Amino acid sequence: MITMKKIISTYHNKKRRILWLIFLICFLYITGTLISICTYSRMDETCRSDVVIVLGAATYPNDVSPVYRERLNHGIDLYRQGYVEKMIVTGGTAEGNQHSDAYTAMQYVISRGIPKEDVLMEETSSITQENLENAKELMDQNDYRQALIVSDPLHMKRAMLLAEDAGIQAFSSPTPTTMYHSLKTKIPFAARELFYYIGYQWYRIFR
Repeated sequence: MITMKKIISTYHNKKRRILWLIFLICFLYITGTLISICTYSRMDETCRSDVVIVLGAATYPNDVSPVYRERLNHGIDLYRQGYVEKMIVTGGTAEGNQHSDAYTAMQYVISRGIPKEDVLMEETSSITQENLENAKELMDQNDYRQALIVSDPLHMKRAMLLAEDAGIQAFSSPTPTTMYHSLKTKIPFAARELFYYIGYQWYRIFR
């Protein structure tokens, strides 16, 4: 005879198994996503394109941050090596700054020998998604079809997904050098990218 106690015990055992299964699925999903972000960071698709889009990072009142400098330097190298003839620098105006991040970035690349007429500014964004959506508008206005996307390696997987959703025919060109080179800096950056990448995937499902 099945007693109420046995029924309750069976119910709790099934509940525990289901919870463990959910935990395992979540663990495998998160781990797999993190591995894919790290693997993608080494993917370099650099090829001849119409323009390079340098994704924004912080700037100071009169200079770019070390993170943005690495990205801009790579964009400059791509221009000098003949991969592109135009650059799009991105970023709006942060609180406390007189100029936009894009304006400060433009001044930096001009000081490194890039002609002003070959630099376009996207000055209204505050996040990567806006960087790329606004850059796509600039591309359409100038009849550019292909773009190299430049950012830090661990940022590239999410950036390329956002570029695809923005309608950009994009190719990954991660910076060969980065400020996120030690475990102390890599781990927080990778964790942040994991959080935002998973969040954006869920956003795509329900938008």
